[in-house]
Amino acid sequence: MPSVRVVGWGRAGSSLAGALSEAGWDVREPVSARTGPVAGAASGVDLAVIAVPDSAIAAVAAAIEPDPAAVVAHLAGSLGTEVLDPHPRRAAVHPLASLPDAVIGARRLQSGCWFAVTGDELARRVVADLGGRVLAVAGADRAAYHAAAAVASNHLVALLGQAERIADRAGVPFEALLDLVRATVANVAEVGPSAALTGPAARGDEATIARHLEAIDPDERAAYEAMADQARRLARS
Repeated sequence: MPSVRVVGWGRAGSSLAGALSEAGWDVREPVSARTGPVAGAASGVDLAVIAVPDSAIAAVAAAIEPDPAAVVAHLAGSLGTEVLDPHPRRAAVHPLASLPDAVIGARRLQSGCWFAVTGDELARRVVADLGGRVLAVAGADRAAYHAAAAVASNHLVALLGQAERIADRAGVPFEALLDLVRATVANVAEVGPSAALTGPAARGDEATIARHLEAIDPDERAAYEAMADQARRLARS
């Protein structure tokens, strides 16, 4: 099996290291730009993975001495391989998964999740060994891809946070809404967003929307109105 070293040891890096170790890869001791020099991170391994915040990837890549035998990759969703200069073999491997900690993250990376991949073929080997599915996303499209992922995951969580606040004011347990969320996601998976849309915006019931806006706290109204507009847009489509 190939060997890998992770540069950085946050949730994404530690999750990947754990998952690759379970898959039989030779996972070497990680290095961190915070704790010591990273110059030799690509030496003696098949793959060096830069798992640091997006804004630091280019600087960390520049600090690693190029090794023609090693692939240098990052885990950022919105960046291509141009940030990995001057390394001759480059890749970007972004797991389309939520990784809250190393243990849960490693498990999710082995559960058949999607990975947005570009660059060296070794990136596809990573995905194959984890039992994942490849999304071939070119460098020029990665920012838009990552925006879609942020809407699907981060924005959804933010909306559910709003739902929890509004429900709490009405004395409704959030758990009851979660059953609705699960059913809604199942509907979207089965028939697509347009056909799955229900509710007042979908049926043009502006009077009910007005009652909603009057009932909720003023600081919740802007988000509600923005999403009602998006629901109207989806209904028109």
